[in-house]
Amino acid sequence: MTNLLGEPPETLLPADPGADALAAGSTPAEAATAHPDSTAAWALLATEALAENRDLEGYAFARTSYHRSLDGLRRNGWKGHGPVPWSHEPNRGFLRSLAALATASERLGDEAEAHRCREFLRESSPEGYAVLVG
Repeated sequence: MTNLLGEPPETLLPADPGADALAAGSTPAEAATAHPDSTAAWALLATEALAENRDLEGYAFARTSYHRSLDGLRRNGWKGHGPVPWSHEPNRGFLRSLAALATASERLGDEAEAHRCREFLRESSPEGYAVLVG
C-alpha cells in the first residue's frame, strides 16, 4: 500500500556546537564541558563509557544526548517520525545516542527499551543502523 501523503521530509540538524572542538582534538568530556548542548560529545562519552564497561554512566550519557537530540530535532521541524539521515554529519550525535542507549539499556536488563531504541534508529536511518548496529 502506498502512503498517498508521502513520507515526511528528512530532518537535517544544524552543525553540532561541539563539532569544532572535537575536530580540533578535544576529548568528548572537554567538548561536553565547553558545549553542554553538544549531542555528539555526549554520545561519544556514552560510547567511551560502554567500551570501559561503565554501563550506568554510558546509559546516563546516552540519555543526555538522546534528550538534547529530541529537543534539537523538534526545533528543526521533526514531528516525531521520519528520516534523520546518517549522511548528514550533524545528525550522527542523535543516531549514536540511540545506538548507545540501546546497548546500555540491554546491559542494564531493560530489553524493551533496548528494542525500542534499535527500532527507532532503524526507522530514522537505515544507513545509521547498518553502521552502528550491523
